[in-house]
Amino acid sequence: MSRPQVGLPRVLGSQLVGSCYHAPALPNRSAVLSTVERVERRLTAILAADVAGYSRLMGADEEGTLAQLKAHRRALIDPKITEHRGRIVKTTGDGMLVEFASVVDALRCAVEVQRGMAERNAEVPQDKRIEFRVGIHQGDVIIEGGDIYGDGVNVAARLEGIAEPGGICVSGRVQEDAEGKLEITFDNAGEQQRATNIGRTI
Repeated sequence: MSRPQVGLPRVLGSQLVGSCYHAPALPNRSAVLSTVERVERRLTAILAADVAGYSRLMGADEEGTLAQLKAHRRALIDPKITEHRGRIVKTTGDGMLVEFASVVDALRCAVEVQRGMAERNAEVPQDKRIEFRVGIHQGDVIIEGGDIYGDGVNVAARLEGIAEPGGICVSGRVQEDAEGKLEITFDNAGEQQRATNIGRTI
């Protein structure tokens, strides 16, 4: 198993294993197509991130934690997302969902954010550090009102939960697309157990 380069966040690669499915004949094809055409879809790179130990940090120092989080976003995270042509879909207090047109852009952004966070945390006591966990997947999503939905979003969130604090976990699809394009190495995390509402092993 290869180890990450010094100074880089740990990036885990997780295999996605799918299964074949044969759809039954559709009794009214024209009616189904007219319904599907109203749904906007696109293939996108999805980044899910949250703060590790957020509840503990908020319990110890609510105002200080919020001030730190806002400062990190203002000085580092939001500018990096813009630099790599990402779009913040939504934020959820301690987390965010971001989409990118390119897997390479998503992973490069994540690596630079995690590297920058390590530098910003260097002088901060361990129990007061804000550390992000990041999951990245590429998948087909449904777009509605600026938000995105679908299996791809669920997979990215699941990968984020597997990532270590300060680390990144990516799907096998992301690893294949990014291999050799960035100066990072991957630790193969292997197949992960099936997650709730995800019809495959990740």
